[in-house]
Parts: sequence; structure tokens; C-alpha cells
Amino acid sequence: MKAYCEMSKEELAVLEKELKAQYEEAKAKGLKLDMSRGKPAAEQLDMTMPMMDIFNRNCDMRDEKGVDVRNYGNLEGIWGARRLLGEMLGVDPEHVIVFGTASLNVMYDTVSRSVTHGVMGSTPWYKLDKVKFLCPAPGYDRHFAITEHFGIEMITIPMNEDGPDMDMVEKLVSEDPAVKGIWCVPMYTNPLGITYSEEVCRRMADLNPAAEDFRIYWDNAYCVHHLYEDKQDTLPELLSMCRANGKEDMVLEFASTSKISFAGAGISCIAASLGNLEWVKKSMTIQIISHDKINQLRHVLYFKDLNGIKEHMKKHAAIMRPKFEMVLEIMERELGGLGIATWTKPLGGYFISFNSMDGCAKEIVQRCKDAGVTLTGAGATYPYKKDPHDSNIRIAPSYPTMEELRASGELFVLCVKLVSVERLLEK
Repeated sequence: MKAYCEMSKEELAVLEKELKAQYEEAKAKGLKLDMSRGKPAAEQLDMTMPMMDIFNRNCDMRDEKGVDVRNYGNLEGIWGARRLLGEMLGVDPEHVIVFGTASLNVMYDTVSRSVTHGVMGSTPWYKLDKVKFLCPAPGYDRHFAITEHFGIEMITIPMNEDGPDMDMVEKLVSEDPAVKGIWCVPMYTNPLGITYSEEVCRRMADLNPAAEDFRIYWDNAYCVHHLYEDKQDTLPELLSMCRANGKEDMVLEFASTSKISFAGAGISCIAASLGNLEWVKKSMTIQIISHDKINQLRHVLYFKDLNGIKEHMKKHAAIMRPKFEMVLEIMERELGGLGIATWTKPLGGYFISFNSMDGCAKEIVQRCKDAGVTLTGAGATYPYKKDPHDSNIRIAPSYPTMEELRASGELFVLCVKLVSVERLLEK
């Protein structure tokens, strides 16, 4: 098919008329579909329902070290849960604290703790004139929402194919003591679906921050979320890399089972140096006596170990893989060669990152919404929701059924074509 930029004004006008007719036809179907968040489908959640049969009134409610999980105590989480999540992240259980249902809550609390009480004895951030965070973008909108909520200045860091622009990261971290952290989703990133290269991880672990309380917020949310058994990204273990450089306090790693077991009802954790964990526990002892150890034990008895998690994730992949492949096939078939868009082809995670022509993303999302398909808001993947090019759109294929996904995908590419033609005619 001829690239749109090679078409004459007359050809574009004819095409616009055809596309508008197709769009009105699509609107008349009365679709009501949601692709706005990376939510597991009901089919994925159904797979974990046997976990609900783990307990009955006759069960032994003690963990592998004899702790009665029905009672208070074990602030750090039961040993089995620390071991299980440690195996998932590749760290020793001594370096893991297990929390409640969501890692987002743990990240929020960690930033809040830094604002009110400082990091390991450093000046509380609220007493400082300026606090800054580096935000690789496109990135995770909820990360940016946390720092914006606390009035922290966000600095956009461009993303390359192998991770953040490390030249820019190194310069800002080493020269500006107001830079206190960087948000990272290092594996199958939200929304790009790429994984940080070994070189990026090496440079990250060897940062020389001007601020002693600088921390890498390493949100390893998709570390076991592969789509293929024979094609999988790998990620170096950052805590040990930082330790080898004498900088083990520099990283705070977060993860959960929210998209492994039950969304919003899994278990979450932080993995860090013993010094960081003592800092976290100091305020935790005021905040809570213990998290839900019954749920922790339920997860340990169900998954048992890393192999159990991996086998379970193969079932997730069997559901997710056809959805990703369908969306990518539609994009390639309908948009390939037109010169109006690019998109990522991830091997795991929950998202596809789509880039339209500059100045088109908001209008594409709005046209989809007007025709009954809700997407993540354009700009959401950037700090302050300000995409400088108005081009990035996050595609979340997981939640709809295959039939719904096909309808959503066909409408999406139609909207991309229509808006692109309109922009070209305006020029």
C-alpha cells in the first residue's frame, strides 16, 4: 500500500471520505469496550481459583517455621513468603519484606516516608527547597501520579530501545543533589514492553549520586510475565550489582503477585539492603503490627516455589499471547507501510506502545471513545500527562475477549488512519 505521505492532496481527500464513511459505520455498531488498563481477564483470574480451596476450618495455620499466621507478629512477613518472592526476584529472603496486596501501595509509602522522615537518617524531603525525580518516559502513569501528589518535580528522561538515556541520567544524578530518585520498570516496561539491557543495568548500578539519599525505584512488576517459552528477555539482578559496587543502599526493588494470582489481592514486597529494610521497618512498627499472613501462607502453599510460579505463568501466557499477536497482526496488516505509525512488539508484560504521527494521539483516543472503545488517555505515559509530541498511546490487550479485542483493534487502526489523513490534509 502507498505511504500516506506520498499521496497527492486529491488522493488524500478521496481516502478521507472513504475512512469517514467507515468510521460512521463503526460508530453505529454501539460498541462499549474498555482497553484502558492492563487488567487480567476473568479467564486468567479463574485459573487461580483453586488457591481458594487451600484452607478450611481444620487446616494447620502455621507456616514452615511454626508461626501461627492467624495472630499478630512477623512484621517482615512469614519466611515462606519472603523466600518465594525472593526467588522470583533472585535475592535472598533476608533482603525481602512482604507487605499487603499491592506494590503500588508500598511505593507510595516509601515516597511518603522519605518526605516526612527522610531516608536512613537524611533530611526529610519536606524540609528541602526542591526535590526532583527522574521519570523515564513513556512510563507508568501511576508512578508519575505518586511523585506529582507529593509535589516532587519530575524530569522526563527519554527512553531508548535498551532503556533510559543513561548519559542524561548519569549527568543529572551526579550533578544535582535535589535529584532523589528515578522510577524504573526494568523488564517488559510499561508501556514499551522492552527490557533494560545489561549495559544500562551496569551503568545504573554504578551511578554516583550527589545526594546520599538518592534511590533507584526498581519496580520489577513483570519479571515472570513472558509471552513465549522459547523467546524471553532476561534482566540482571540489580541489588547484587549495586552491592558489588559498594552501593547496595542505592536500590529499592518492588514486586507483587497482583497479575500472577489475584489483581488487588496478591502479596507484595520490597527487596533492598538490610540498612534500607531497617529504615522501612522503623516506621512500619508505628504503621502496622503485621500484614495479612493468612494470604501470604495461602500463596506459599499454592505456588510452593519459583517453579510453581513459572508453571502458573505459562498458563497466563497461553491466554495473553494470542491477544498480543492479534493486535500486532491487525496493526501490521492495516498500518504497515503507510508511514503513519510505529509500535513495539514485546515478548512479555501487559502493554504495546504505539506511536502515531506527531499531534495525533489525543484525537485518535477521542475518536475511539466516541465510537465506544476506551483507551488509556493520550499523554498518560508522560509526567504531568504532557506528551511533547502528542504521539504515544498505550495499548492494553489483556482484558477484552478475543472477539472484543478484534473489534477494538479494527476500530483503533481505522481511527489512526482517519486522523492521520486529516492531519496531512491540514498541512
